[in-house]
Amino acid sequence: MTQVVQFARSKSGQRAIIATVAFLAILYPFAFDPLATQMNTAIYVLAYVMMALGLNIVVGFAGLLDIGYVAFYALGAYAVGWLASDHFTGVGGETGIHVLVSDLITSSPGIHLNFFLVLVIAMIIAAVLGALIGLPTLRLRGDYIAIVTLAFGEIIGRIALNGDEISLGNYNLTAGQQAIAPVDQPFLPGVNYEFDSAFNLRPYYWLGLVLLTFTLFVNFRLRDSRLGRAWIALREDEVAAASMGVPLVRTKLLAYASGAALGGVAGAFLGSYTTAISSNQFEFSFSIFVLAMVILGGLGSIWGVVAGAALLATIDRYIIPEVLDDLPSKFGLDFRLTQLSFGIFGFLLVLIMVLRPEGLFPERRRKIELTEGAGAADDSLYEARS
Repeated sequence: MTQVVQFARSKSGQRAIIATVAFLAILYPFAFDPLATQMNTAIYVLAYVMMALGLNIVVGFAGLLDIGYVAFYALGAYAVGWLASDHFTGVGGETGIHVLVSDLITSSPGIHLNFFLVLVIAMIIAAVLGALIGLPTLRLRGDYIAIVTLAFGEIIGRIALNGDEISLGNYNLTAGQQAIAPVDQPFLPGVNYEFDSAFNLRPYYWLGLVLLTFTLFVNFRLRDSRLGRAWIALREDEVAAASMGVPLVRTKLLAYASGAALGGVAGAFLGSYTTAISSNQFEFSFSIFVLAMVILGGLGSIWGVVAGAALLATIDRYIIPEVLDDLPSKFGLDFRLTQLSFGIFGFLLVLIMVLRPEGLFPERRRKIELTEGAGAADDSLYEARS
């Protein structure tokens, strides 16, 4: 048993585990029907993990509290709604603009760009606005940063809700609660494999898996880079980091921009999957939900965040609504468990904070910090009692 543990902790063992998990993840869709509920759940899990990894850059790496992260989900989704639908019907003399799209929509009005072009644009839009949200927080710390990011998230949410009253020439901005629909399905030139969420969810799953792999690659490269070390220094002691030559303004803005860009990727992916972009999707509670994923997994821990996000997403999208929803009725209670979903998440967070405050799979550095802090506090208490 000891040899197995030692092998799992070694680099070769970790690579073997990652390769095995990746192989099983690729084959996962073949275990279910193409339209099974488990497939839908898996697609949402992939998207939520991407969002949690993006927020982890801001909160976990740089230590900047952001509770308005739903704004970047909205920006990514609306990028798809604006650039891959007939929302702007009169563009191009009502013949539309079409770039690397399927032959089925080449005659459709509106703007229709290839999904991967929209993905890049969504990243840019989200990154720019992510940097803008960082500007008011440059001189702020702690709870004050949370208030500013909360305000930004609420502003974007209100704009999404009332965007049908915001005119852009002959068009409105967001269509409000009516939703921008239908949104184009992704198209891969030269690949004879159609995306259609009404008949087969497997292509969406594999696309999400590719995007998640890209997100993980970005996270690891950033964490191990010079910028990543600057973020960690900023998180641990901002004054000490500044005195050692870390440029605070640029470092903070890059953290916000990087995290926002990944949120835009996840938003564009989910927007394309749902084929409809509605303001009802971008509520403040979703920001707290994603933050809970990061805290549950372990702030700053990439694999911890993946585990925390996957767990909460599975509970939210499958276990509560599909498995346990009618559980109260078996005890004579007249309500559905979905009505208490956020209460359940709150209970889980309290439980984790009491039993394992560093998260399920904490980052090694953060675990040491918490352990040493607890030891120092115990010593001080012992000396005071003496």
